[in-house]
Amino acid sequence: MVAASIVAKVLSQAITLATHSWEYGTVSEALMEWQNPEFSVFGPNPFPNGKILTLDINKVEALSYVKPHIRTNNVTLVDGDGASGDPASVGVPALLIGQTYSEYTAAAQRQEAHLVSDVPRWPNGAISQREAYPELWADFMYMAPPFLAYYAVVTADLDLLKQAAQQCLLYHDVLSTNLGPWHHIVGPVSQDLGLWSTGNGWAAAGMARVLATMMKSPFSGATKNEQNALITDIKTIIDGAIKLDTDSSGLLRNYLNDTTWYGEISGTAMLTATSYRMAVLAPSQFGAKYTTWANKKLQVVDGCINTTTGIVAPAVNPLWWEDPTPFTAGSPEGQSFVVLMHAAYRDWSPKGGRKCR
Repeated sequence: MVAASIVAKVLSQAITLATHSWEYGTVSEALMEWQNPEFSVFGPNPFPNGKILTLDINKVEALSYVKPHIRTNNVTLVDGDGASGDPASVGVPALLIGQTYSEYTAAAQRQEAHLVSDVPRWPNGAISQREAYPELWADFMYMAPPFLAYYAVVTADLDLLKQAAQQCLLYHDVLSTNLGPWHHIVGPVSQDLGLWSTGNGWAAAGMARVLATMMKSPFSGATKNEQNALITDIKTIIDGAIKLDTDSSGLLRNYLNDTTWYGEISGTAMLTATSYRMAVLAPSQFGAKYTTWANKKLQVVDGCINTTTGIVAPAVNPLWWEDPTPFTAGSPEGQSFVVLMHAAYRDWSPKGGRKCR
């Protein structure tokens, strides 16, 4: 495993490269999990006495970094460029910042109301990833459900907490495949039925955040059915990825079951991170098979880090998932995923004391 100083370089590049709504949210989450793991939902007590933490924004870079990117005068927290879910990726830090600056709480309230009341829905009730028409993207799982779950704990709303998990299950009903991993997009405009590695990373990791939020909340006992369903769906995705992990590079392919595609770091790192998280959250279901696989993937991804610049490659083009040319200039989300992978490894590792269980 590379040194913490190298992970810091990877993270620095993520910060420099991020320019889009979902990238801001993912960088903020990577900062929190890497620098302040005790404050993330994977920490031991993110909701003391059933409440969210009040943090010194100037001392928590995850919050000071994202604060200028959050708008407090609009329906959505960031311009999503037509995506409904992406602005919600900054919803958790907005709520934490709102403990000090109330206008951020009000902005998060508008974001939640917009998601649940204004955005189009798929016939089964799943909230669309697109503002203008119903369309389901696996990416949505990392953006909106973790925010809705966190918001539900903040407002002591058990029904909304269950709805956050239900959204994951509704997405599963539409996007899941008999191979285990999910389709990337189902819908009328951007449909992509391929098993996009990064999309499956978004989905599995997002569900893990919802699961952790439920487990650490005062409503843990009241959400056991939802927790078990999430564990099952996450396991199905990771099991499928492991079965399809046959590329000679040691990385997962950009499209998991298509041997014409190259192996790339983004999906590999995010699914590896989720395997470590699940080994802590659900150890009876995610035993040595998963952590042994994750350890191998971590080593391969680490071998793809330029230790001078902190750039990790090859990644998939973060703005065009079907780009056949490996992306080597640094993917903002891919850089964040590598940091999330190392944070998850550290929190699982016996050497790290499993301190975030």
